[in-house]
Formats: sequence, structure tokens, C-alpha cells
Amino acid sequence: MARHLDLIGIGPGNPDWITLAAVKAIQSLDVLFVVLKEREVDDLVEFRREVLRRHRPDAEDPSAPHPLRLVELQDPPRPWQSTPDYPKAVATWRAQRLEQWTQAVEGALEDGQRGGFLVWGDPSLFESTLTIVNRLIAEVDSRDGVPIELNVIPGISSSLSLATRHQIALNRQGRAVQISPARLLEKGMPEGVDDVVVMLDGKQTFSLIDPTGLDIYWAAYIGSPDEILISGPLADVKDEILRVRAQAKEEHGWLFDTYLLRRR
Repeated sequence: MARHLDLIGIGPGNPDWITLAAVKAIQSLDVLFVVLKEREVDDLVEFRREVLRRHRPDAEDPSAPHPLRLVELQDPPRPWQSTPDYPKAVATWRAQRLEQWTQAVEGALEDGQRGGFLVWGDPSLFESTLTIVNRLIAEVDSRDGVPIELNVIPGISSSLSLATRHQIALNRQGRAVQISPARLLEKGMPEGVDDVVVMLDGKQTFSLIDPTGLDIYWAAYIGSPDEILISGPLADVKDEILRVRAQAKEEHGWLFDTYLLRRR
């Protein structure tokens, strides 16, 4: 026998964008591992609840024909936001996650059962869950425990949604597209690349680089009722984005944004 673990991509924040494959996976789960992140706010919690209301309305009902058990995991603090050694901080955080998740899966998932994680966006893009779960499975295998078979269900990523919501093509004919963390753009656009999707920009790097010849397509809360879209020449709209971004973060208590920088 074996245990099964599904990583289910649920998109950037719109319940209508969840794929049929994700729905089927959610409906087949015996155990759902719920990662509670630092300062997780009501909007994010409510989205997850809405997903379960739609596709597993009997969650945690012991009298249901196929009850779903929820196992909550409190995420370790993310110290890299205040430490100079970014790689070391990330490695420490991932090691803490690995230890916690391994204990939870070993304790909650029985032989023959199917467990799962709901993963924002797509599990393969700017998401540590897949990396950590692969290590978890290797750790279980090294102990000769009950094997775990992994199944990864794609989700709609924020980078694809960004282009779609702005009604533009993400890739232009004959040109490459790069997806990059913002910290790699602190000195400006990379050489030889005209289109860069920028993720994880807590420092608003777009406002610090030379805007000459660049357009920006910016979005926050993609797919949600609070979605914000701003586009135009970077030099003309960067101050507007900074102002709107600050207002939105103040109003909601959190903000997830991404953007495309494009050379003309």
C-alpha cells in the first residue's frame, strides 16, 4: 500500500478560476493540511473557506460519507525580511517547515489515505511547497516508512493572470520572457530581455530603476473583487502605483501584487 499527497493549485484568488482537476482532487481528499501563515488575514482565510464550501461542503462533518479532516500547520516566522543573509534565512525557514510538515503528515495520513495542500497560484512557480514536499517524501523513504506518492495539480499562475487581465500577450513574437524576483532587478532590466514579470517586490523596485523606454503592467489582488490594474509608461504611472498600492495595503492589511516590465 501507499499514501498519496496532492499539491493542488488553486489560482491567484478567484474561486471560479479553479480547474476541474483541482475540484476532483479536493473532493477525493481524506486529510487537508492547512498552512496558516504569519498575519494571515480574513480575506485569505475566507477564500480558502469558499473553496471548501463549494467543493467539500461536508468538510469536518464526521457523519458525512467521506469526511474531510483538517490539520492546521502554523507557519514558522519569515526572518529574511529583516536579515542581511537572505539565502541562509530562507534555508532555515524551509528546514523548519520540513520538520513540521513531516511530523504532521506522518501523524495524520494513514496507509491508503489521500492528503493534500491547497497551493496559491501554480505549485511550480514561486512556491516553496513543492520543494519542501519532495524533501518530505525523501525523508520518509529514508526511514522506510509507508511510501508517499506525489500528485501535483496545476493552477492558474499570477503571471499568466496578469497578462490576461491586462488583455495583452505575455510573450511577444520572437522575444523571450523572464520571470524574476524583484531583488534581481535592483540595477535595472537585465541585458537581452525585453519582457520581465516581477514577483515578490516588497521594496517597489519598479520605482527605483531607470524608467526610460519601459512600460509597466501592474496588478494587485488578481481575480478578486478588489483587483486593481494600472498600466502605462513607467515614468508616467509609477507614482500612481505607489499611491494606490499604499492605500490598498492600508485598507486590506495585506497586498499581493505583480507586474510586467516591457521595453518598447
